[in-house]
Amino acid sequence: MSTTRAEEISRVLADRIVEGTIAPGERLPSEARLVDEFGASRPVVREALHRLQSRGLVRTRVGSGSYALTPPAPTSGDDWLSARDDSERSELHAFRIAVEAEAAAHAARAATPEATAEIDAALAALERAQLPVETVEADFAFHRAIAAASGNRYLLAALDRMGARVIVLPPARISDAQRDAAEAAAVLAEHRSVATAIRLADPLAASAAMRAHLTASTARRAAR
Repeated sequence: MSTTRAEEISRVLADRIVEGTIAPGERLPSEARLVDEFGASRPVVREALHRLQSRGLVRTRVGSGSYALTPPAPTSGDDWLSARDDSERSELHAFRIAVEAEAAAHAARAATPEATAEIDAALAALERAQLPVETVEADFAFHRAIAAASGNRYLLAALDRMGARVIVLPPARISDAQRDAAEAAAVLAEHRSVATAIRLADPLAASAAMRAHLTASTARRAAR
């Protein structure tokens, strides 16, 4: 009975994450609040959260809480972009690298002053971001601005269909209690390198910088 109840609770919470009621990077209600809401015991609630974590929908930090890591679900017909486990998430990340490295190269060749300004604005927002949800939004806005600057509608459509689900926050970006200043600085430096190469109209450097950033992101995720 407890397992069935845990499944029910995990499905309800998963729907909230998929629908966007709980935004990417947002902290889920506390265990105590979930116990009150669902009328379940703490062990059942913990099992439900564990199920969400095993599906890659949340990241749980001891003493901090559980945070949504997956944005709204893809639109109909885009289920092939959904990642259900670590293996599929790795494949999706490899696909993202291929798309975004090419988008960065095209952006370096084709970016207009207006498009470059959008990239810079997104980078500035990322530098100012404090809350996890703000970080996710600014991070994705930066990458989307580059895809838009490429001038290739298909590269932009590919990134839009992947959506912010490709932004995975490592522990250092989850909360103030867990934040690693050195790692956060490294992430920002990687983004700046991409923006600089685009501003200098250097396709090879832009592609390499984007690939280096996303490869480093993969390594950070693996080290969690």
